[in-house]
Amino acid sequence: MKHPHWPRRVFAQLLLSQTVVTVGVTVLTAGLFLAPVSAELDHDAMQRALSIAQATAGDETIARAAEVRDAATAQRNAEQIRTATGASFVVVTDLDGIRLSHTDPGRIGQRVSTDPEPALAGRSVTAIQEGTLGRTARGKVPLRVADGRIVGEVSVGISDDSIRRRLLKMLTGILLCAGAGLTAGTVATLALARRLKRRTHNIALADISALLVEREAMLHGIREGMVALDERGRIRLANDEAGRLLGLPEEFAGRPIDEVLPPGRLADVLAGRITGADLPAVRDDRVLVVNRMATAEGGAVVTLRDRTELESLVRELDTTRSLTEALRAQDHEHANRMHTLLGLLELGRHDQAVAFISEQSGSHAAAVARIGERVRDPHVAALLAGKAAVAAERGVRLAVAPAAHLPDAVVDTRALVTVLGNLIDNAVDAVAPGGGGQVAVTLAAAGSTLLAEVADSGPGVPAALCERVFEEGWTSKDAPAHRPRGLGLAMVRRLVERTGGRIVLDTGPLGGARFTVELPEALHDDPPAAPLPAPPVPAPPVPAPLVEAR
Repeated sequence: MKHPHWPRRVFAQLLLSQTVVTVGVTVLTAGLFLAPVSAELDHDAMQRALSIAQATAGDETIARAAEVRDAATAQRNAEQIRTATGASFVVVTDLDGIRLSHTDPGRIGQRVSTDPEPALAGRSVTAIQEGTLGRTARGKVPLRVADGRIVGEVSVGISDDSIRRRLLKMLTGILLCAGAGLTAGTVATLALARRLKRRTHNIALADISALLVEREAMLHGIREGMVALDERGRIRLANDEAGRLLGLPEEFAGRPIDEVLPPGRLADVLAGRITGADLPAVRDDRVLVVNRMATAEGGAVVTLRDRTELESLVRELDTTRSLTEALRAQDHEHANRMHTLLGLLELGRHDQAVAFISEQSGSHAAAVARIGERVRDPHVAALLAGKAAVAAERGVRLAVAPAAHLPDAVVDTRALVTVLGNLIDNAVDAVAPGGGGQVAVTLAAAGSTLLAEVADSGPGVPAALCERVFEEGWTSKDAPAHRPRGLGLAMVRRLVERTGGRIVLDTGPLGGARFTVELPEALHDDPPAAPLPAPPVPAPPVPAPLVEAR
């Protein structure tokens, strides 16, 4: 449970904690520095006292006075030295440790308060001791006469107060340095806290944890793909849907887009090389709508929407619309025939009316019968019959080549209908504006391989654009409001290549574009009814206006 007075905001917690740490470190550093300084000052004071004591012991007058116990001479000379050196005391004793000098004359003739034996034994001594004048740093040396005999000792003391005064002088500088460091640390902490406040939008620390949990739940719960990129174009994170739509490898974090995606429009859109809103792109057999938004830090957030099912519905809608247009065209043609028949009957030309009915009924039935004879698959035959009626309404003659043959053995009818439907629509669109054009469809089978060819009498495609028409998003027409263009041929190519097939664009015998599709393993292993022609050799295309790549 948190303390009620502990701040909730991230920047406030950082400021408080960093300030506490800075003060603590400063105090600890100052303490660690002062401890050896104090010991060093004590050592210096003891050495100074020892030096004064050694200098005093070298005075022959003081040594002779100690030998004869002349207190007056010893006191006079010792006080002169004490005054000159600033020592707290200079005490001279005889061999019994009796004072012959002291700063307090009343203590002369008394035994010293500390043990004189080490010095009287001939050893120099330094120590911090408590005596009659308080705590002092002391230096004690033996006092010798000219022949080397020890006749007493000299004890010199440096007051602890003087050591403390020196320490306080040094402490002022130390504290000033520590204060400057503390101020600099506090200012840096404040600047860092303010920057963190801006970066975290002044939210509480508990809220950050909640936001992270909510973000994970949102990222992995939404049905749209999301990819976050840094300023170098590397993937920072991607949710499960993005991984599924893009087919990302398991170790995608920190890798550039161009490493995890193949070259193409999708990689260009995600990397920002192609800009715009609701950009269509294809990944395998999926149609994606991509939006990319730059962030303030130089990165980007990319959202992906799967339009595959919607595209399928739109294509089904287009197919239904085409069938509706075909029925409308047949209804219009039927009405014209009824008007003609009514006129013949009103004119009393009954024989001619009978002949007219026989001729019209037979021609339509014959056309449908010819398609049914050559194309045994019912779905493909229905597609060709419907496309032929729609093309006729637009003034285009769509014919199935006499040598065409397709057995009722198609493995994936839906894929074949998608391929043929797109190619026929493109061909009809290419020749319809001028009227009177032709579209020829050829189907052939050899074993399990299917060869499909759609040629038209339109303006064709320049050689420089024969590959570009298969690119995602490339089109020569205005896109309708309900769907983007530039995806049809891209999807056709992916469908074909996914099955190991190939698609070739060149100039056909009708003078316009010719698409040849080879689909291995597209048929069940039935014996072919017609030999499989060799793939055509592309001929030089006829320069003309561009056709649409849907």
